[in-house]
Amino acid sequence: MHLIFHITLKTPPAGILYALQKGSGSSYHVEQAQHSSGGDLHFEVPVEIKGNKPANEVPDFKGPYVHGPLGGRFIYLDIGNYAGEASFLASGRIKVPLTGITWAMVDGASALETTVAGTGKNGGPAYATPKPFAGWKVKA
Repeated sequence: MHLIFHITLKTPPAGILYALQKGSGSSYHVEQAQHSSGGDLHFEVPVEIKGNKPANEVPDFKGPYVHGPLGGRFIYLDIGNYAGEASFLASGRIKVPLTGITWAMVDGASALETTVAGTGKNGGPAYATPKPFAGWKVKA
């Protein structure tokens, strides 16, 4: 089973490159690169759903955009140098967690969506795992 995960990056600082990370280690590359103008950025991530559907288990996720161990999977949004912008003086990632997703949510759905903050408390780019994380919902 496959789903599209829609991630909205809410009002990241203008003039910075953001991208979806495909792969890991030194062999990763970026896709859907977008320079922020201060408005929201949108990413569409194809994800494969794995696993069985017993009542006490949650779905598992696979694919070239999915990172992390079972039960702690996530998607990386790369920032600045990590996104391929060599002139940017910083680099980092936003780690969008794939937590809180249930079989009830994915059954019959074609897409899930979430929104994460793009600006940190200091006014610069948000980095690391969003706190608080709004979670995922079925896209209407």
